[in-house]
Amino acid sequence: MDGSFPHPARHVLIIGGGASGALMATHLLHSAPETRVTIVEKSGIFGCGIAYATDNPEHILNTRVQNMSAFPDDPDHFLRWLRTRDEDCGATDQCFVSRATYGRYLESLVSPWSDNRLRCVLGEVLRLEPTDKGVSAHLDDGTAVLADTAILATGHAVPAEPRGGLRGAWDFTPPEGLDARVVIVGTGLSMVDHVVALLARGHRGPITCLSRRGLLPQPHVSGAAQPIGRGEVPLGASVSALLRWLRRRVRTAEAQGIPWQLVLDGLRPHVAAIWRSWDTETRARFLRHCASRWEVHRHRMPPQSAQRIEAARATGQLTLLRARFAGAVPMGTHTGIATTQSDGTERMLIADHAIDCRGIRRNPETDSAPVIRDMLARGIARLDPLRLGLDTTLDARLVARGGVAARRVFAIGPCARGALWEITAIPDIRLQCAELARALSGQSDSALLRS
Repeated sequence: MDGSFPHPARHVLIIGGGASGALMATHLLHSAPETRVTIVEKSGIFGCGIAYATDNPEHILNTRVQNMSAFPDDPDHFLRWLRTRDEDCGATDQCFVSRATYGRYLESLVSPWSDNRLRCVLGEVLRLEPTDKGVSAHLDDGTAVLADTAILATGHAVPAEPRGGLRGAWDFTPPEGLDARVVIVGTGLSMVDHVVALLARGHRGPITCLSRRGLLPQPHVSGAAQPIGRGEVPLGASVSALLRWLRRRVRTAEAQGIPWQLVLDGLRPHVAAIWRSWDTETRARFLRHCASRWEVHRHRMPPQSAQRIEAARATGQLTLLRARFAGAVPMGTHTGIATTQSDGTERMLIADHAIDCRGIRRNPETDSAPVIRDMLARGIARLDPLRLGLDTTLDARLVARGGVAARRVFAIGPCARGALWEITAIPDIRLQCAELARALSGQSDSALLRS
């Protein structure tokens, strides 16, 4: 395996038509004028995915407009789109808009190419067969799609069916009655979406949210990210040494009246490099001891959502419970939520409406898309050492069970987190897609995100 890209990729198959797939298609169509793209998506909603298909105006992006452009070299693209289409009157680069609005933006990126160089196929890929000359994707309706290259963009691993009486994090069916007892397992950004939606529709009943550490996402603040040069970051240092360095930066900034959030925003461009500089043991240590606190500080909620959450806590309607989720048991029209608190005390919560918002660290072998489960079972793909997702090289090539990198199969975005860790948000995914598109079009063969 010489690491070279097959030049050029005349026909690229993208498996998954959510945000990652839409961004990948957009960059391919812009970077490679002679390339055709086929997207296969089971939902029939091309560009949105589960995160942006919502029509609830209470579901707000947790990132400002200034960071949500599809193009890393054109940061104002999304803002211009908003202003020219009157999607949000008076939008600024510092505001937060609805997820539905962003879903329409993603759809607008691919819609001009339809029936020309882009084909969108309604269906689900069940099996992918790499060959010496290309790839063959077999769909659930018995048809097949042949292409030169395939890119897996299936998004997060999500359980196909709710378990133990719990609703899925993307199921926003309201409770039966405004006084229903709601229990939400998990206290991250998905929980925030559910709580603000409940409050907006006038829910009166108690809402209990539980997680092992009982931590809430912190709120965003206004201001520009504090610049941090790559040479200032202690790459390769231990987790504790890196955190000591970061705390010193925060203390220095706060002494000057600069919020800690802006320091963390300045570190964002270097997160992938930090992750790559660690060996597997160090990464595992970070996940065990620091990931939860990192995520609530790094992945923050919009100020308007923070205000609603705090108001509900102040009235006692919303309770945060620090406890370990021990399981869910259907009880007729109710659901029992078994918990174990830090002192070992066991407690059963009775819910009329229970939601599983435990986040994105699921089991890819059981919860991934069928095509990924099949590739793992056959050994033409493998999980990364920490089982975060598909194992890939830095240039997004899929790695097989024996350690050989594929020539014609790639994986991007949340389904392949192991190589880059935070490849779950638009600012990171768009960069990965731009680099891969350039490489596949023959404009670059450098490793993705090398800098």
